[in-house]
Amino acid sequence: MKNLPTKADILSFIQDNPTKTNKRDIAKAFGIKGAARIDLKRMLKELQGEGHLEKRRKTFREDGALAPVSVCRVGASDADGDLFLEAVEAGDNPPRILFIAKSGDVALAEGDRVLCRLTKVTGEDYAYEARLIRRIGGGPNKILGIFRVSAEGGRVTPIDKGDGKEWRVPAGAVEGAKDGELVEAEQTGPKSRMGLPTARILARLGDPNGPRAVSLIAIHQHGIPDAFPEDVVAEAEAAKPVELGKREDLRDLPLVTIDPSDARDHDDACYAHADDDPANKGGHVVWVAIADVAHYVQPGSKLDVEARKRGNSTYFPDRVVPMLPDALSGDLCSLHEGVERPCMAVRMVLDADGAKLSHRFTRGLMRSPAALNYEEVQGGQDGKPNDKVAPLMEVVIAPLYEAYEALKIARAHRQPLELDLPERKIMMDEDGKVTSVAFRDRLDAHKLIEEFMVLANVCAAEELKARDTPLLYRVHEEPSPEKLDNLREVVQASGLSLAKGQVLQTRHLNRLLEQAAGTDQAELINISALRSMTQAYYGPQNFGHFGLALRDYAHFTSPIRRYADLIVHRALVSSHKFGDDGLVDDDLKATGEHISTTERRSMVAERDTTDRYLASYLSERVGTEIEGRVSGIAKFGMFVKLDGSGADGLIPIGTLGREYFAYDRDAQTLRGEKSGVVIGLGARVLARLAEATPVTGGLVLELLELNGKPLPQTGGRGRSGPPKGRKTGKYKAKGAKLKKKLKRKRT
Repeated sequence: MKNLPTKADILSFIQDNPTKTNKRDIAKAFGIKGAARIDLKRMLKELQGEGHLEKRRKTFREDGALAPVSVCRVGASDADGDLFLEAVEAGDNPPRILFIAKSGDVALAEGDRVLCRLTKVTGEDYAYEARLIRRIGGGPNKILGIFRVSAEGGRVTPIDKGDGKEWRVPAGAVEGAKDGELVEAEQTGPKSRMGLPTARILARLGDPNGPRAVSLIAIHQHGIPDAFPEDVVAEAEAAKPVELGKREDLRDLPLVTIDPSDARDHDDACYAHADDDPANKGGHVVWVAIADVAHYVQPGSKLDVEARKRGNSTYFPDRVVPMLPDALSGDLCSLHEGVERPCMAVRMVLDADGAKLSHRFTRGLMRSPAALNYEEVQGGQDGKPNDKVAPLMEVVIAPLYEAYEALKIARAHRQPLELDLPERKIMMDEDGKVTSVAFRDRLDAHKLIEEFMVLANVCAAEELKARDTPLLYRVHEEPSPEKLDNLREVVQASGLSLAKGQVLQTRHLNRLLEQAAGTDQAELINISALRSMTQAYYGPQNFGHFGLALRDYAHFTSPIRRYADLIVHRALVSSHKFGDDGLVDDDLKATGEHISTTERRSMVAERDTTDRYLASYLSERVGTEIEGRVSGIAKFGMFVKLDGSGADGLIPIGTLGREYFAYDRDAQTLRGEKSGVVIGLGARVLARLAEATPVTGGLVLELLELNGKPLPQTGGRGRSGPPKGRKTGKYKAKGAKLKKKLKRKRT
């Protein structure tokens, strides 16, 4: 046929008409009829063999091209706010797809799956534009669990406490996983005929009992990004040290860092001296200098996008997942001893009673004369300075403590919430095995730094508020009436009192904590008071900080590990015209919500990791008797906080004595139906450790004594039958057997 198109014509048509790519559409476009279709078929096969086309069912497309209508997965937005997708069917090198939203489209989140119409584009840094047809659903469920081989492939048992559901893995989706390995899997379909949802293995994570596997479990389980993209690392490593320029020269100020002995980064330094102003007799001048992260992490940069995505650093007993790459967090943004570092600093003037008279912010260059830890600073103050601290005692250490004594007066007047909840410290050997669990000492050196940091945070909030500059406040709202009612019930059950009918203030709670101090109820009251609090969050509206009893509060002192602090630094740069790297975020509400979520994610991951390490530590002590105190009551049992380790274990309700225990939700008690024994919060128990499961962090206990006495033996449930409205499996079986017998007699 003379009018057959060339191969180039066919390729051009397919590229321009991605929805008309089957043989009939191509033939119709070029007017090919009859026997000429055989020639067209031959040309299409040749193009396919030459690698220009690939055949999908009855359609042809460019080799490597995506279908005009494709299922895509929503990725993260870039620095400009553009949303990019990834085709589910794409191979190892998926093309970039820009999502073009139109009015009325539903909001999309990272991980969502969508059906889109794709249009190929040229001359851009992306290959396709996508327009939404419909949202298919959220991202597929992911599971972290133990893989067990079976004849048809395998199964994954989740490591989450309380999640007993297994997932079936077909033979073709095992990805080489071995029996007993820790794996990450993804749901691929609904429940099968076996009644189990199906999944495929995404990643093999090795031996769940291996060294340092515990924190790895938390990282994967909670989706914490732990690997930096190459371009983010490259941007960090390209950063250079800062010269003085227009910065204020603070290199002669002896600004020292005081941190834990194992700290790798140092983002705050302080210095104090007596105020020489005769009008402020007995007053103090306190300097707090913070690493100038804003200089290195510019708005919209790859570093900025990744830092916002992470929201904060996450701390585990054996590792840290940082917000910024080590080239910044461990080097250029860290106020190391003896090297010049850029900083954002605030100079604060206090009177003799610790009240702040004035403050001033500056962008400077500093050089710390010493990197100290809490223990050696406290040792110096207690009269036992080491060689490093001794030369600094008169000029640096003593004035810091003098300023702190003044701040203690102001704190006592302000009355922030004074909870007494010791922090656990997990000690590990080089192999990641827990060697001991202890409670951290609360030194005056810790409290000194905390007071200085709180004051600097207050100054940042007041400064930006006065200048009418947008910022993210650290908000902690007062407890809800419902939570306060629950707290009052616990307090009354403990024989204490909390006033009602007045506006609650932290001083009222402190009075309660003072009543409980030194009694058997002290720990219970502290925990209950903590549980009554609302969760703090970040937001552009100022609702105050209830726990600290402060009207204006923002986070300024830790920009290496918190994105909120970086936002505040940028706001200070903008309001003071310190540079052109100030705040440009036009949606602080969304940013606040996002980083509040990442903060909660890290808190849960850190708590879960601690539970697993404690379970690992106690797994070698199964069968031993341990004392503790009831810390929680539930329908299914009671939780006990164990002495020594502070771990929480469960005593299932089915193991309590030989009678039925009724659960009273309002009173938070369990009451024995026959004996009348009441188990309430704060009760002392002696228990035997029955199970300790490191992979889940679960501890199961067996009650031996309650308040120094064994539970009364009132006879088994079998003698009088189950409580009204409840049937045990034994009684159900008896009933079924009796029905069957009667049926046979009737017939």
